[in-house]
Amino acid sequence: MSTQKPPLNVLLAGPRGFCAGVDRAIKTVEEALKRHGAPVYVRHEIVHNRFVVESLERQGAVFVEELAEIPDDGQPVVFSAHGVPKSVPAEAQGRRMLYIDATCPLVSKVHREAERHHHRGRHLLLIGHGGHPEVVGTLGQLPPGAATLIEDVEAARRVQPPPGVELAYTTQTTLSVDDTAEIVAVLRARFPEIAMPAKEDICYATTNRQAAVKAIAARSELVIVVGAPNSSNSVRLREVAERAGCPRAIMVQRGRDLDPAIVAGMATIGVTAGASAPEVLVEEVLAKLRERFAITTEEVTVTVEDVTFRLPRPMAAE
Repeated sequence: MSTQKPPLNVLLAGPRGFCAGVDRAIKTVEEALKRHGAPVYVRHEIVHNRFVVESLERQGAVFVEELAEIPDDGQPVVFSAHGVPKSVPAEAQGRRMLYIDATCPLVSKVHREAERHHHRGRHLLLIGHGGHPEVVGTLGQLPPGAATLIEDVEAARRVQPPPGVELAYTTQTTLSVDDTAEIVAVLRARFPEIAMPAKEDICYATTNRQAAVKAIAARSELVIVVGAPNSSNSVRLREVAERAGCPRAIMVQRGRDLDPAIVAGMATIGVTAGASAPEVLVEEVLAKLRERFAITTEEVTVTVEDVTFRLPRPMAAE
C-alpha cells in the first residue's frame, strides 16, 4: 500500500496579512508595555485577531470594551486601530487618563474628512457596516443626525437625506471595492452634486488584498482565507474570492481550525490572509496541509507594499 501523499499546488496571494496600520497598532501596545510596564489597557481588540490579542495579553495587555472598566491606577490605555468616537478621548481626559490613540492613520483621514464635510454644512452618507467599530468611530466624530449609514445598494436606492442640504459620502476603509463601487454609482446617479472623497477611502491594503485574491480565485478550486469572523476585511476576501470565480471560499482563524479532508481530490487551492492576520497563521495552515498533501507553493503577487506608519506621538522615538 502506497503511503505517498497526493500532490497539491497552493497559490499564495500577495500581498496578504498584516498591513501598516495593524503593524503600527500592535507595536504601539508593545512599546507602551515596555515603557510603562503591565498592565496596559486596550479599549476594544487592538485588531480583530484572537492570536494577536492573546499574544498581547500574555505580555500584560488588558482588553476592555469601555473605559469604565479601567481602574484609576495611572496606567495607560490604548485606543484600537479601528478608531473611536470623540466621546472616548473626552472621557479619558475627564478622568485624567494617559491615553494613546493607535487609530490607523487612514481611518483618521476618514474622520477628518467627515468633520470637514460637516463644517461645510453637508449631510454625510457613510458607506459601511452598522455596528463595526470603525463605523461607530466615524459616526462618533459628528453630532447625532449629521450622517446617514448606507450598508448596501438597496439602502442607497432608498435613502432620503434631509431636503435642501448639500451631500457628501465617505466609506469605511475595509469594504469590498466592487460592492462599494456599485453603491457609489447609485448615489451619484441619484445625487449628481454629491461631494466625493478627494482620494479613495477604501485603504490601499484592502484594495491590494482583494486584487490579489482575484488573481488566484479563478485558478483555485478552493480559497482559504486566514482571518477572524469579526474582521471586515477578511470576510470581504472570502466574498471576493467566490465572486471572482472560485467555486468555494472558506475562512479559518488558524491551522488547527482547518480539516485537510476538505481539500481531498483537489489539484490547486489558494491561500490568503486578512490585514489583521500574522504570517505565522498562514504558515500554520500550510503545515496542516502538509500533514496530508505533498504541497508546492506559488507566490502570486499583484503589488509590493512599502507603506509604513510612525507610532503615535506619545510612543514615537524620543
